[in-house]
Amino acid sequence: MLSAVETRSVSPVFVGRTAELNTLQDALARATAGEPQALLVGGEAGVGKSRLIEEFAATACRAGAVVVVGGCVEIGADGLPFAPFSTALRALRRELPAELAAAAEGQEEELSRLLPELGEAPTGRHDEEGMARLFELTARLLERVAADRTVVVALEDLHWADTSTRHLLAYLFRTLHTGRLVVLASYRSDDIHRRHPLRPLLAELDRLRTVRRIELDRFNRAEVARQIAGILAEEPDPAQVDDIFDRSDGNAFFVEELAVAAHEGCCTGLTDSLRDLLLVRVEALPESAQRVARIVAEGGSTVEYRLLAAVARLSEDDLIEALRAAVGANLLLATPSGDGYRFRHSLVREAVSDDLLPGERSRLNRRYAEALEADPTLVPADERVTRLASYWYHAHDPAKALPAVLDASAAARRRHAYAEQLGLLERAMELWDSAPEEVRATLRPADYTEGYPPCGCDPATTPLRHLDLLAEAAVAGRLCGERERALKITKRALRLLEDDGDPLRAAWFWTQRSRLVQALARGDGWRELGIAQDLVRGLPPSEVHAEVLTTAANWSMLHCPGPEALAAAERAVEYARMIGAREIELNARVTLGGLVVDSGDHEAGLAQTRQAMEQALAEGVTGVAGRAYVNLPSELESVGRSKEAAALLREGVDFTRRYGQLDAEAWVWGNLSDSLYSLGDWEGSVEAATKALRRGHSAKPQGMGALCLAHVALSRGDIAEAGRQLRAARDYFGSHDPMPQQRLPLARIVVGIAAAEGRVTDLRAAATDALDGGVPLGTHRYGWPLLLAAATAEADTRTLPAAQPGREEFLEQLWSTVRTLTTDAPIWLAHEQWVRAELQRAQGSATADVWSPVVAAFEQLERPYDLARVRYRLAEALLTPGPGRASGTEDDRDRATELLRLAHAVAAHLGARPLAEAATQLAQRARLALRPAADPGPAPAADPVTALGLTSRERDVLRLVSAGRTNRQIAEELFISPKTASVHVSNILAKLGVSGRGEAAAVAHRLGLFPAGADDRLAAR
Repeated sequence: MLSAVETRSVSPVFVGRTAELNTLQDALARATAGEPQALLVGGEAGVGKSRLIEEFAATACRAGAVVVVGGCVEIGADGLPFAPFSTALRALRRELPAELAAAAEGQEEELSRLLPELGEAPTGRHDEEGMARLFELTARLLERVAADRTVVVALEDLHWADTSTRHLLAYLFRTLHTGRLVVLASYRSDDIHRRHPLRPLLAELDRLRTVRRIELDRFNRAEVARQIAGILAEEPDPAQVDDIFDRSDGNAFFVEELAVAAHEGCCTGLTDSLRDLLLVRVEALPESAQRVARIVAEGGSTVEYRLLAAVARLSEDDLIEALRAAVGANLLLATPSGDGYRFRHSLVREAVSDDLLPGERSRLNRRYAEALEADPTLVPADERVTRLASYWYHAHDPAKALPAVLDASAAARRRHAYAEQLGLLERAMELWDSAPEEVRATLRPADYTEGYPPCGCDPATTPLRHLDLLAEAAVAGRLCGERERALKITKRALRLLEDDGDPLRAAWFWTQRSRLVQALARGDGWRELGIAQDLVRGLPPSEVHAEVLTTAANWSMLHCPGPEALAAAERAVEYARMIGAREIELNARVTLGGLVVDSGDHEAGLAQTRQAMEQALAEGVTGVAGRAYVNLPSELESVGRSKEAAALLREGVDFTRRYGQLDAEAWVWGNLSDSLYSLGDWEGSVEAATKALRRGHSAKPQGMGALCLAHVALSRGDIAEAGRQLRAARDYFGSHDPMPQQRLPLARIVVGIAAAEGRVTDLRAAATDALDGGVPLGTHRYGWPLLLAAATAEADTRTLPAAQPGREEFLEQLWSTVRTLTTDAPIWLAHEQWVRAELQRAQGSATADVWSPVVAAFEQLERPYDLARVRYRLAEALLTPGPGRASGTEDDRDRATELLRLAHAVAAHLGARPLAEAATQLAQRARLALRPAADPGPAPAADPVTALGLTSRERDVLRLVSAGRTNRQIAEELFISPKTASVHVSNILAKLGVSGRGEAAAVAHRLGLFPAGADDRLAAR
């Protein structure tokens, strides 16, 4: 009804900002080409951020893009969880209903946490991945919607953003890689004080090369003059420009206010106070319009018309007249949907709100709350409980505020807005003692404590206790990353429980502390779990009891698997089944299956785990199913069934991606890297490990990715890269929570690097430290490779004088460990034979008869690289004279030749340079031909470089080496890195059998490889 009112104070001329607008338009062009863009627009209040975004949005729409805008909502001092994303997605649904529905298909329930119109948010247990899962699904939704069209998502007023909104924005900025998408957010730079929660996010985003940051400066005098001319529709007087420029200091909003005030002749007597400037036009309004302005100021960023009418208590005619005056004075604006009002600029709203008396503010908040209670339809459904809680809290009415705040906390939890849930629960605890007893008696745990399992009482009839709030707050703190706050909450709760005599509640809090201690790197969490187990021991089955046993069994499976862990898992399954805690039961069964495999009963354990996974999939328990997709393939790999593991892991990638389970997906990629390494697909292994690093939400799955990369690099002879990845893996794993599945593989890499660098003392120290106390039951899959690396290193250095001190003692330790390790699968029986053969080689007694059964064992397995290595050892033994034995019969030489050819072919295919070079050198020493006589290979090339075995790239590098170029010059000419050039030069020296660049150049010159002028032709090419 007021949409036709003229807004004179907004200049029709867009002034300045040419560079900033060009940056935004460049981002639009890049996004249209398929490269997602992330931008931040900052500037002080009133400097023109919104106007710049409006101008860009108009440009984008003219270019055919879909533009949606969402703003962070401030309600009193509270932010509304995910408000800008909910608004933007709602607008996107209006613009592209079919496209958004298709993009959200299958994930409507989870995405309804942001967009309630998609369905009902699921209930159930909450976990650490809940928020990350929602974030991943949101990112994928936007990528899918923007796959075929350019979409611009603008989020305004980030300085008011709730924690969950900030986290989601940071996630999008880090992870968007596909789609024609522009995401930009604006914020007030002058509001970002040293402790403002947005400051760490801005610092984090500044480090991302993919994020562009635009800072708007104030206008200069010429720009101010153009702005005033646009507002007044005439050239202003220079003196007036000088005055307005001096008083506004170039702030666009204040230029508007001063220009209009000067034009209307109401600037006389004004002080230089900006607050007075903002209020002077409010005070010039009729009293009814001033009253409406004060009501709107206290209602939040935007107030719906029906809610305003209920609070103002004016007749409809009087309210419309008051609104007309406020809109006509350009104080208020109708919202784009036409069903509400907001201040034209938040600075004016803040000035009006600050001018309210304390009692006036409380009274207005009470009236808002009463109106909303009387008619909940006055505001959108997804804002209702949060706004009601805020209104009652600021009305200073604990009796009404406590249940409203608790309702809002439950709503925040359902949206995975755990940071907001924590803040609301802390507010509830603040109100607890002030609220009347009769009010507290009506509150029930079932309504507010979904994340807190009942402790032997009926949550629907038992009154809510302060301890219940502490429990829910501890979970919320853990899930939103506020672990220090959560740890303090558990400490406070346990102190209250000291005289309470409630062992189940105490056990539950000790289990939470265990998780928090591990997450904060304060220890491995076992002490806390031990206390929890002591507290529930002997008690009847309960959900808490089953949860404690499941957690303890899973901890033991990772740290010290054995009979006690197996018994705990069996009891956890039994207790969970007895009380009907299905998710806990399925989770415990996944753990139990792994422990049964570790105990040696492979088929039974694998069957148990597979059955638990299938039931979790059928029943929609996606968290347990995701864990099973990690554990079951890992167990298959542990018994040498790598092909089965890889096939299941590829299913796991699809499943965990579909449900946004980032950590589970990262673990799946890491396990796939392991299996592909075993199967001889090292390029696939590297790719999978890299994805584990990128997709991991927490540190440990990223550590596994780095460990896999270190393993491949070491096998390929890239010691520097292996060292870098080893350091990265150590950083990810930390030192507070050592596990055999991390500690033993790390030690294997340390041993391998030390052996490659000839550091015998260091490799022995690393192996001794890792093997101290033996290899725990069920972790032999990590123990055998470590023993193999140590035994191989000792065998390789057996003739070095520096390796003799301490040698016998170390070999005896290795022999002793071999005797204690289990060989419950063909793969580990083969490894036992291999390690024994290497130890015999270290003692000088490994004959062909020792190596032949090792080769035979690996020929039955799916391990091409391992088979190549033992074939090389057998060939070496066949060609090495022994006691009473010559250098080998003709049959031995023929067999050795074939073994070396096979080993070299595999090594060359995998890029395993150390093995390939060893096979080549052994063949050269024994005067064996690695190429079969019946297969002369390709016809001799006219270019003799080919005969030297050089690749085409190495040919180019040798040409430049012959021309006297440095590695840097080579890199520049061939568009490669200096490091890559250096690697190529090293390979060339090895293939030519020379020790330096000069000798390589001499060989090339002597053979006439590169005629004069050839280097010039290369450069031209």
